[in-house]
Amino acid sequence: MAAPPRLAMLVGAATPPGRLSAAIAFAAQSAKEAAAVDILNLAETRVDTCDGRPLDRYGAGTRDAVARIAGAAAVLIAAPVYRATYPGVLKNLLDITPVEALQAKPVGIVAMGGSAHHYLGVDSQLRLVLGWFGALVAPTAVYLTGADFKDGQLASETARQDLAALTATLVNLARLDPAGLGPTPLAARYT
Repeated sequence: MAAPPRLAMLVGAATPPGRLSAAIAFAAQSAKEAAAVDILNLAETRVDTCDGRPLDRYGAGTRDAVARIAGAAAVLIAAPVYRATYPGVLKNLLDITPVEALQAKPVGIVAMGGSAHHYLGVDSQLRLVLGWFGALVAPTAVYLTGADFKDGQLASETARQDLAALTATLVNLARLDPAGLGPTPLAARYT
């Protein structure tokens, strides 16, 4: 029997762990039977500022964060909405991450905002960046608001079901042969 796929869950925010971290903890719990989960929280992980140097010239924390993403069979990226997009700490990590780390890799998106009016802010912009990598982005994302939480924990049954479904989708997509997922992304051809 094959080992379960490794699913990296990335909390792409610099703020101390809070509701978004609680949502990812729920997603990790829902995946524990089907995948080996690795949670990477950017509030707790030192990532150097991207300045164009080769990956091997960044600090150990940065190289470790990239290695955890690259070594995963699938990635769940969670980000709050900041100024109608995802936070700079997440963009910084993605700027350092080589194309091969996400190329043909299943990736899911979880976004969280103050109201339902911002649900496309992270999804539309992050989806474009993930397309540049050639990632296999799950067709739908999960969007959360403060109303989905009670006492800091994910309480909305709909949100819980959506997170569990997205996590299961990533596990299923991780079983696909990445060689059959289309041509090499342009970013990998011209870097």
